[in-house]
Amino acid sequence: MKTMKVSVVTPDGPVHESEVEMVSTKAQSGELGVLPGHIPMVAPLAIGAVRLKNGGKTDFVAVTGGFLEVRPDQVTILAQAAEKAVDIDVDRALRAKERAEQRLNESKQSAIDFKRAELALRRAVNRINVSKGDF
Repeated sequence: MKTMKVSVVTPDGPVHESEVEMVSTKAQSGELGVLPGHIPMVAPLAIGAVRLKNGGKTDFVAVTGGFLEVRPDQVTILAQAAEKAVDIDVDRALRAKERAEQRLNESKQSAIDFKRAELALRRAVNRINVSKGDF
């Protein structure tokens, strides 16, 4: 089967590079699946998992937004933050989730603080789910 190069890059540098048969992820407009030869496109990403399929193996990367750039032979994911499932510190993610939930439950906060806490919670839950392969 044909493959394409995929790169997941953050402002801190590359997180993952490989040859894959398919990339699937969650764009802000919905789920996207990309196969080799796909038409060029750019799409904003939502907080979610990137699934990288090659043969019978699937690797997972948690991303917290960014952009997906597709070319016929290459996919580049420019993420604000990204972590391979195997590298996720689940205990740290669970602590971040608890902190975000506490901030959401505090009654005296501005709309901006609420939104920041809500996004922190979504990022933490995404990392936990990706580490388990559960999404």
